[in-house]
Amino acid sequence: MKIKKLFKNQLVFLIVTTFSGILVSNHSKATILENNYKEVIDHVWQIVYRDFLDSSGKFERSNWINLRKEFLAKKYSDNNEAYDAIRDMLSNLDDPYTRFLDPKEFNQMRIDTSGELTGVGIQIAKDKDSDSIIIISPIEGTPAYEAGIKARDKILSIDNVSTKGLNIEDAVKLIRGRRGTKVKLEILRNGNSFYKSLLRERIELKSVTSKINETKDGLLIGYVRLKQFNANASREMKDTLKDLEIKKVSGYVLDLRSNPGGLLESSIDISRQFIDKGIIVSTLSKDGLRETKRGNGKALTKKPLIVLVNEGSASASEIVSGAIRDNNRGKLVGKKTFGKGLVQSMRTLVDGSGLTVTVAKYLTPNGTDINKFGITPDIEVKMNSNPILQREIGTKRDRQYRAGEKELLKIIKKTKLVSQFQPDSANVLAFFKNNENNFVYSLN
Repeated sequence: MKIKKLFKNQLVFLIVTTFSGILVSNHSKATILENNYKEVIDHVWQIVYRDFLDSSGKFERSNWINLRKEFLAKKYSDNNEAYDAIRDMLSNLDDPYTRFLDPKEFNQMRIDTSGELTGVGIQIAKDKDSDSIIIISPIEGTPAYEAGIKARDKILSIDNVSTKGLNIEDAVKLIRGRRGTKVKLEILRNGNSFYKSLLRERIELKSVTSKINETKDGLLIGYVRLKQFNANASREMKDTLKDLEIKKVSGYVLDLRSNPGGLLESSIDISRQFIDKGIIVSTLSKDGLRETKRGNGKALTKKPLIVLVNEGSASASEIVSGAIRDNNRGKLVGKKTFGKGLVQSMRTLVDGSGLTVTVAKYLTPNGTDINKFGITPDIEVKMNSNPILQREIGTKRDRQYRAGEKELLKIIKKTKLVSQFQPDSANVLAFFKNNENNFVYSLN
């Protein structure tokens, strides 16, 4: 039984992201309820009761049934009271990713299919242990990125309003605003607090950027940076790889640093562009129903591959990273990833509001659950101690890229030696003479 059968006749988008904006599509205008506020409450309750995956182990169905009686027994004078009740009800789940969005928040937080958003360009999450609003990562090229905001920064206040006790929706309300206005964030980093004033802008996002770096030996390296797994990412990646293949690059460095995730299907499609066969990812529902996605035999390249990751690489980024490593398709270089292995679906509710609900967890091809643990790279490398300019990312000034390129060149050299080895010819001696790194090969 496929997971998608669980959601038959419902509007569902599977999401693997830490981003506070969600990609959705309104196929019809929602009916605005004037009096029956309890219908929205019950709609949320039913979705959670039927589909919620409990990752904490604390969800008790009997308690959830009692909560329904409690919240439906109350009277609500307006929708705001009902919405507060829904948030109160969801707080019992101990899951920061199952969240309610009122109609205004729902519209504010959408990322449409053109890949645009309005704001300062940060992805945020609630750290339940410290009750803090933390930054997953700034989006490259946005006001937050240019101001030096970093992954794992904590937001202490927004325009002098303390974030203590604020949920994600309240924080988003304060950060968002009219284009051209400014918002002041108080940031905590490494025990020190400081303020950043950021200009709100309408931000157009291009998921994929690329360039060709030439080594001192004349080899061409395809550097590909993937910023987000939105609806356009798979197509953009396909166009990029086709172009780089025509230009005959010798290998690739795929940069997933500070990529917070996005759509599940996007991560699967992009993985298939690098992985010809083998498991990409498995998703496991609350009922133990498992769905496995595999390579489709249509990889666009089989050339050597390095993937750059860091603390801001989350969700969909971790799916791609895990698939590449577990399939021995390439190596990971950088720092340990964020550690979000949960899948949410976005539901449009009866009054035009929305709900993101955790419906599954995903496992890497080897069956590893990385939620809260992340993925440790094959080669751990810290980023530059002194910040580098945006234009220096993916260059020799970029310490992690430099380490990744060095490892890629080793793989390219090894691959060439294997391809040149002809066991029935006189070049056997030449092969071992040139085997400077004492590699041991198994030719099958």
